[in-house]
Amino acid sequence: MALMTAQEYIESLRKLKTRVYMFGEKIENWVDHPMIRPSINCVAMTYALAQDPQYAELMTVKSSLTGHTINRFTHLHQSTEDLMNKVRMQRLLGQKTASCFQRCVGMDSFNAVFSTTFEVDEKYGTHYHENFKNFLTMVQDNDLTVDGAMTDPKGDRSKSPSQQADPDMYVHVVERREDGIVVCGAKCHQTGSINSHWHIFMPTISMGEADKDWAVSFACPTDAEGMYMIYGRQSCDTRKLEEDASIDVGNAKFGGQEALVVLDHVFIPNEYIFLNGEYEFAGMVVERFAGYHRQSYGGCKVGVGDVVIGAAALAAEYNGVEKASAVKDKLIEMTHLNETLFCCGIACSAQGFKTKAGNYQIDLLLANVCKQNVTRFPYEIVRLAEDIAGGLMVTMPSQKDFNSDTVVGRNGETIGDICNKFFAAREGVSTEDRQRIMRFLENMCLGAAAVGYRTESMHGAGSPQAQRIMIARQGNIQGKKQFAKDVAGIQ
Repeated sequence: MALMTAQEYIESLRKLKTRVYMFGEKIENWVDHPMIRPSINCVAMTYALAQDPQYAELMTVKSSLTGHTINRFTHLHQSTEDLMNKVRMQRLLGQKTASCFQRCVGMDSFNAVFSTTFEVDEKYGTHYHENFKNFLTMVQDNDLTVDGAMTDPKGDRSKSPSQQADPDMYVHVVERREDGIVVCGAKCHQTGSINSHWHIFMPTISMGEADKDWAVSFACPTDAEGMYMIYGRQSCDTRKLEEDASIDVGNAKFGGQEALVVLDHVFIPNEYIFLNGEYEFAGMVVERFAGYHRQSYGGCKVGVGDVVIGAAALAAEYNGVEKASAVKDKLIEMTHLNETLFCCGIACSAQGFKTKAGNYQIDLLLANVCKQNVTRFPYEIVRLAEDIAGGLMVTMPSQKDFNSDTVVGRNGETIGDICNKFFAAREGVSTEDRQRIMRFLENMCLGAAAVGYRTESMHGAGSPQAQRIMIARQGNIQGKKQFAKDVAGIQ
């Protein structure tokens, strides 16, 4: 099958029997639901750009498995150039959507599971690697979107999976059959889960022998029997349900999506199992996936940051203060921070290396440094954007007020007339344009988009302490002490 178009992707979702719940009710037509559709539009952009000759070289690549042209989001990295092109592609998508385009988690899981299964087979003589290659070939040939599912609810975090009062706090095997396994549990905060054709489930922590039933990785279709999703709320999300509120929404076309994914005795055939009790490899797949995903933030968050910086510059221009030295300095600082994040994403890619399986892995230390910076810099970028925009960003009347024909003035002025009069921008800029950029910034800094930019920058791909633990492991303090001894002449 050729690369899918954006419209073909959207239509392919309609063929699925995915179970989606929101506000306590089942959503039958979730593809066209106003709160969900913007996130689908985001994924669709990954298909649209692959069809665009201007971006095809970045968005597509030759498969290492089949030699066919595939979407880069389904690719196994074959070089450091591939790793860097991944980051460049993610920045491009961030610029085009100003949101989370959701296919990164699948791409990162492909590369982590591919190299891990090779080493599991090497030790135990299992067939997980062949299982995975067959699965990924199917994904590539059909240009599918796959969600990488790692984050378990965890319950009491002081206890291991096997010590939990409720064993479902981590995804686990409840029955082993000759033809496969039955699994239960859930994955939280799953980016793009509802918009995916398939899911890859992975462990979320390192495990011991007592946890072997929780050391499981597998793939299953999103509409598998016993699997369902509960949609996650976002700030200001119900604005999307209001009539005539496209401006108030901020980013009306694009958006992110998170969900709780529940597995209620789901059967997984043998051919889709990639880990089944080999507990000592749980930590390996977690570490590798986390590394790839922390690299991703040096691309996607930078692209979104480009849009935030542009919006702040427009707000300054509309307010007539774009020439003020303080405003210029803030925009410089925002750019400096954003490009520093990009440098980290490129650096950990350029320092990548070949795994035993043949695909390329990023430099883990630099990837974790990248993500550690992402937990900080977007917050400062947003703070400066809010500083430049001014208080109107969060106090402006609604779009309905600006459009209202209710008479309130002694000379027959309507509410709409009054709002347009007193919230007018500089000469030559319409009040509506000022309205749009303020609401857009509100959405990016505080609303639904902030979930995929600011807050996700903190917690996505692991919270800050997770990166600090990896930096401690990879930082080679002993080696640095030896450097100091050598230079200082200490024997």
